[in-house]
Amino acid sequence: MPALVAGTYRAVPAHEGDVSLLRFDPQGSAIVVEADNGRPMTLSAGDLFLATPGFRESTRWVVGAIPDGGLVPGRDYWVLSDSGVIGDLVGHSPGEKRHLGQAQYLGALCDGRGEALNIRQFAIARGDADRFDRAAPLYLVLGTSAEVGKTTAAIAVLRALRHRGHRRVSALKATGTSSFGEIAMYRDFGATQAFDCVDFGLPTTYPSDREDIDRVFEHALDVFLGISADARLIECGGDLLGGNVPGFLACLKRRHDDPKVILAAPDALAAVGAKRVLHEIGLAITLITGPCTDTVILRERTRALCGIPAVNMAQPAGRPPI
Repeated sequence: MPALVAGTYRAVPAHEGDVSLLRFDPQGSAIVVEADNGRPMTLSAGDLFLATPGFRESTRWVVGAIPDGGLVPGRDYWVLSDSGVIGDLVGHSPGEKRHLGQAQYLGALCDGRGEALNIRQFAIARGDADRFDRAAPLYLVLGTSAEVGKTTAAIAVLRALRHRGHRRVSALKATGTSSFGEIAMYRDFGATQAFDCVDFGLPTTYPSDREDIDRVFEHALDVFLGISADARLIECGGDLLGGNVPGFLACLKRRHDDPKVILAAPDALAAVGAKRVLHEIGLAITLITGPCTDTVILRERTRALCGIPAVNMAQPAGRPPI
């Protein structure tokens, strides 16, 4: 959304995507979130900030949801992600989470007519799907879980494409939790455009059984595939089963039935399971990477069990053979 010179808020319930004003816990310890430029920003006791109600179903970090009826003014809710997703906390892992803290919901930010602002109002307009150039290669990065090196792999592919002379490479973080920092990283490494679900009106693509998600994915693909590019790169956040990843893959296959699939997996058994799942969807893995390629033993085991090339992209010599 654009910067606000001035704004008012109303003490009304907030729903998914509503631009919400919150006050950080006056007694709480400082937390760290994303600023609007992607850098880490500290919120201290009593600070006011903007966020939005949303769902999160991380298999590694935090699970949270919007309560029935929306956020109630005057009540406390949890910061579910460093990108500003707010809601009830369902559960979380033992790992350190610098963003996790409570804040009081004050009200929804309003426009000049007193209507609540929602991030859907600032979504990118649909593109011209007829302009989709099928000759431009499409690379699809998937993972068996969170934190297995999907973004590392995606950046390696992006760098390899740029080194090969592709001047216009578009990137899309199609599923999971939004992160401006990840989008900025794609741009840092040469992507001419980079998008995630916020660009299409959602703070995350959770819950995993949401009914309207195909409409959002079709909108995203209309925009993404309608942009002229020499190559396209898509990363699906989370694992293969959550975040509506299966729904996105079904939408993508209707548009492009032969993407080059890069799988990030923690071990050989996970890679074998992912190969089977993707085969049932109708996708073939082109390359395997992630911790399952960290050592010679793991790399050879993964390659032998899956019958697919395996490359460690986190190492300096690990440029993917694209």
